[in-house]
Amino acid sequence: MANLFTRAKRATILSVCMGLTACSTVSGWFNDDEDVEIRELAPITAQFEPQVQWAENVGNGVDHYFSRLRPAVAYNKVFAASRHGVVKAFDKHTGETLWRKSFAQKSNDGYFSWLSGLWDGGISAKISGGMTVAYDTLFFGTENGEVFALDASTGELKWKQSVAGEVIAEPAVDEGVVVVNTGSGMLVALDASSGEQLWQYESDVPALSLRGISSPTISNGGAIVGTASGKLAVNIIDSGQTVWEQAVAKPSGATELDRIADIDSRPLVVNGVVFVISYEGTLAAVELRSGRVIWNREYKSYRRLTLAGNQLFVVDLNSNIYGLDRRNGVELWSQRGLKGRTLTGAEPVGDYIVLGDKFGFLHWLSQESGDIVARLDVGGDDEDESIFAEPVADENTVYTMTRSGEVVSIKMP
Repeated sequence: MANLFTRAKRATILSVCMGLTACSTVSGWFNDDEDVEIRELAPITAQFEPQVQWAENVGNGVDHYFSRLRPAVAYNKVFAASRHGVVKAFDKHTGETLWRKSFAQKSNDGYFSWLSGLWDGGISAKISGGMTVAYDTLFFGTENGEVFALDASTGELKWKQSVAGEVIAEPAVDEGVVVVNTGSGMLVALDASSGEQLWQYESDVPALSLRGISSPTISNGGAIVGTASGKLAVNIIDSGQTVWEQAVAKPSGATELDRIADIDSRPLVVNGVVFVISYEGTLAAVELRSGRVIWNREYKSYRRLTLAGNQLFVVDLNSNIYGLDRRNGVELWSQRGLKGRTLTGAEPVGDYIVLGDKFGFLHWLSQESGDIVARLDVGGDDEDESIFAEPVADENTVYTMTRSGEVVSIKMP
């Protein structure tokens, strides 16, 4: 327990230092001129005006905690959750609440029972791992090491299963299997219908690593995941047998801090090729069948990679955005006008990509040129209303959530 506490404490300190969590700030309070410059946005020539269709609240959001919770869209519904434990399903067209459930923990123990009553719904469930919808079921995990499966139509609990470690990345679901990655380095496969554990795979976790972890991907009968030691691993979905491990990022340096090489983003699989990026600074294309590295380039990131056609979109540690040719890694364009704004990953929508920032703005960029073509202030230029996880695109509509729990539907022309 002492070792786990030490590692968690170190990881928390590191994530704060590197800007992976949003700190509570007073609006309008700046440390220096650089902060003022970052906050001020250069004028753009807008090509269209995004329109807010509806905005609804889901609990108290994620507050100042590290989280990758983002809405999930399926079956004409938008699913969203608060860290505390409120889960809601909204009609995706109108924003009407279709059902609401709370998974905040109750306590029967004297003082803690009274204490839990001070908060709406009890002690926080610590929902943090993102949401996935498949088989008419909503799947998500918590920092308490629990995985939930809810009926997507009613919100009723189908099953709950405990796993070895925090679940702070969204599950992958396919072929009747739910695969979750945990902060302890354990990749766990559960039966999608019952929650029964099928197998687990353990990877090495360095003494010091980032707070986030890689969401797994299921493709071609394999569960693919990035590890805290900079490796990409593939396991057979039916048995858990390891097919191969490939060192993508190579730790180097004299200190543990210098040697951080986490792969925190979800592996992206296209036509038998896995695209993956590390905090250490390696973007690689890897052959899924063999683990052979096809090409690699130097980009540092913990954000999700995305793709449209043959273009790969990367958001680096400094919030610079790049469009690359996925076939060879050649850089096609770069956009540095949003540097320092703690951008989310880039979500493709139509001919654009859309990103959120820590001041509550959404930015639309042209996929062809990287030019900023539209902008919308969702959070009122308030860091407490920052957009902390990638927006979700559904046809010509974008859904996003702020730290305070505001779920917003935005329509494009």
